[in-house]
Amino acid sequence: MAENNVMFEGILLKPSMVTPGAEAKDRATPEQVAEYTLKLLRRRIPPAVPGIMFLSGGQSEPENVKAAQDALLLRAKANSLAQLGKYTSDGEAAEAKEGMFVKNYSY
Repeated sequence: MAENNVMFEGILLKPSMVTPGAEAKDRATPEQVAEYTLKLLRRRIPPAVPGIMFLSGGQSEPENVKAAQDALLLRAKANSLAQLGKYTSDGEAAEAKEGMFVKNYSY
């Protein structure tokens, strides 16, 4: 990134956590995942990078595979219809039909 003149102070990094492979026999504890992830970030990310953002997800429970696949398929179909200007909220969960605006919300 330095060779391409990326201004480290102006980026946000969205990395993955350091976890064992899906078929690894030895499972890692959350503490081990945190330890290895932090070790990697400290060794490889320049201190000038102002933010590292981990998004939720990516570590689903095995028994939720079918539900997750169904939700992904529904979302993909909705996105496809939306890009054609044909999206409706039919089939969406009630939460998905609600707006995200919260009056006077503050952090």
